Amino acid sequence: MTAVSGRQPAAPDHEDADRAVPEDLRALFGQSIAVFASLSGPAHVVETANPAFFAAIGGGDRARTGIALRDLMPELAEQGFLALLDRVYATGESYTGRDARVVLGTGAHAREAFFDFTYEPRRAAGGTVTGIHVIGVETTQIRHAQRLMTEHRALLEQIARQAPLAEVLDGMARCIENLAPEEVLVSILLADDDGRHLRHGAAPSLPDFYNEAIDGIATGEGVGSCGTAAHRREPVIVTDITTDPFWADFRELAGRAGLAACWSTPILARDGGLLGTFAMYHRSPRIPQDADLALTQVFADTAALAIERHHIEEAKAAAEARARQAHDELAKAVRTERQLRTEADQRAATAAELADRMRAAAAAQGDSPHPEHCQLGGAAGCTAPAEIKIADSWGDSAWGCSTHVEEAIINVRSVFIASEELGGLAAYRDR
Repeated sequence: MTAVSGRQPAAPDHEDADRAVPEDLRALFGQSIAVFASLSGPAHVVETANPAFFAAIGGGDRARTGIALRDLMPELAEQGFLALLDRVYATGESYTGRDARVVLGTGAHAREAFFDFTYEPRRAAGGTVTGIHVIGVETTQIRHAQRLMTEHRALLEQIARQAPLAEVLDGMARCIENLAPEEVLVSILLADDDGRHLRHGAAPSLPDFYNEAIDGIATGEGVGSCGTAAHRREPVIVTDITTDPFWADFRELAGRAGLAACWSTPILARDGGLLGTFAMYHRSPRIPQDADLALTQVFADTAALAIERHHIEEAKAAAEARARQAHDELAKAVRTERQLRTEADQRAATAAELADRMRAAAAAQGDSPHPEHCQLGGAAGCTAPAEIKIADSWGDSAWGCSTHVEEAIINVRSVFIASEELGGLAAYRDR
C-alpha cells in the first residue's frame, strides 16, 4: 500500500459540533411554517427558535431566547408538557404527540391551539442528552375546519328534517360563537313580508333589552349595520361603532350592550329577495380577516337555505289549511243541501197527507152541516172544536181546529180559508 504523507485534518471538537447543530437547524426551519425550538439543559432553556414558534406562543415579550421554557410559558406546567420534556431529557427517548390540545397564554390573551409535535433528544458526541429539539405543526385551523364541517352538517340535517326555524337559527348562532377564535356575538334578523322591517330571529348572547330595541327596525341607508346591509343588499362592515355615522341613532344602545363593532351581511333568497341579515358583533373595534368573511358567507348562505325552506313549508301549510277549509265548507254545503231536501220531502209528504184528509172529509161529509169536531186530525183524530173551514183550488174543503188549519196552510200551498164569517185569509191572518 502506498502511504499517504502529509498532515491529516484534526478531528472536530465535540462541543463545537454540538453548537453547530442549532445553527444548521435554524437555517433549515428559519422561515418554515413548522414550529421549531432548540432547548438546552435540564431546565429546557430556549437556545434558539424560528419565527413560527414565537408567533405560535404569542410573540411580543415571549419572543426571547436564553430563558427557561418554564419561565417563558408557565402555563405549560399544569398541562403536562414540561413533564414530558423532563421525561425525554431523562430517558433519551423521543416523544410524538398528535393533535394535542394546548392553551397558550393566560387570562384574556389565552387561546386554544392544537399541534402535531415531536420532542427529539439532542445528544453530544458521546451520546449524552444535552437538550431537546421541539418540532411541530399547528393543526388548529384543520381542527376548526373539521368542527365547522361537523356543525354545518348538523345544521343541514336540522333543516332537512324541518326543525323549527327558531331552533335552527339559535343553534347556528351558538355554533358560530363557539367556532370563532375570538369572542363574537351573533345576531340573525328576519325580514318582514314587506321587506321594510327586520324582526328578531336569533341572538342568544346579546342582552334582551338590545334584542327588544332593534326588533322591528326599518331597513334603510344609515340604519345601523343591519338596516343598511338589508337596504343595500350587500355586506356592511362597521369596525368602530363609536365613530361610524351609521350608528348615530343606536350608539348609546350599543354602548349599554358593550358592543364596539358590527359586521352585517344580507341574507338573500335565490331570486335576490331579502330574507334577513346575519351580523357578528365584537366587544372591541375590529377589522374582519379573510377567515371571518368566509365564515360569515358560509353561514349566511346556510341561513338563507333554512329561511327559504321555512317559507316554503309555511306556504305549503297555508295552502293545505285553505284546502281543508274549502273541503269543510263544501261538506257543510252538501249537508245543508241534504237537510233542506229532506225537509222539503217531509213538507211535501205532510202536504199530501193533509190534502188527502181534506178530500176524505169532503167525500164523507158532502154538504152536511158544520161538524162538531176537527176533521184534520188524521187517523189519530182530533177532539178540538171545528172552528174554521178551509178549501183548496180543487173544491175540496174541511173543518178544523186552529192548530190543524195553520198546519194545512203552511204545508199545503193551495189551501185557503173558506169560512165566510172570518172574512177570508187576510182577515184570518190579521185577527
